[in-house]
Amino acid sequence: MKEKLSIIKIGGNVIEDEKELHKFLDSFAAMEGLKILVHGGGKLATQIADKLGIESQLIGGRRITDAESLKVITMVYGGLANKNMVAQLQARNTNAIGLSGADGNTIRAVKRPVTEIDYGFAGDVEEVNTLAIDKLLNAGFTPVFCAITHNKEGLLLNTNADTIASEVAIGMSMDYDTTLYYCFEKKGVLLDITNEDSVVRHLEPLYYQELLNKKIIADGMLPKLENCFHALHKNVGKVCIGDIGMLDPRATLYTTITL
Repeated sequence: MKEKLSIIKIGGNVIEDEKELHKFLDSFAAMEGLKILVHGGGKLATQIADKLGIESQLIGGRRITDAESLKVITMVYGGLANKNMVAQLQARNTNAIGLSGADGNTIRAVKRPVTEIDYGFAGDVEEVNTLAIDKLLNAGFTPVFCAITHNKEGLLLNTNADTIASEVAIGMSMDYDTTLYYCFEKKGVLLDITNEDSVVRHLEPLYYQELLNKKIIADGMLPKLENCFHALHKNVGKVCIGDIGMLDPRATLYTTITL
């Protein structure tokens, strides 16, 4: 039987709210077994960029990463956000190690090709170095990945954190029984966006298609759920979506996605 491994992704809404971040880190540190944390930090990066007089460009919710933006993202993701969480986890007796995809050649990506839109220094994941990550886990470390990868030619790339979490879960599923958790500000996939408690407890492909047809699932949830089903089709055991409360073993109000 494969050993269990949890991959947890958190976004900027948790990172920039100090109270919520501490609650999350308490729950993450308390989780039993092997675990990996993946984080973004786009909102914080935008705030820092504004203070530096660097304009942040977003198209359809996706960041255009020019050379100056890449510098800010590297500072914020790989520095401020990542090292703060690592230090906080050490204070909670979790031996965290902060990483970008360049560290240990753990996540290699390719610069996104220019089509109708030039996303600049945005990366699409090509390979996860599962051997390197496995060595860290077996040595007692808890990896904390920021949303930066590299192309093995000296170039850092801004990469979607949801995608990183999905690809890491897929890679590690060869040797582990993996569960992928997406923590965000909602309690899960909602039937009614105005009702926080209208959570879809269980989502499988047929029901997902039904909700798509009714346009109940739309906008920002679409790419997140596409990542979820992609991971499941690539042997990830289970995907859960909800707020930070779902990490409590007693929690029931969140969305579990299976095939």
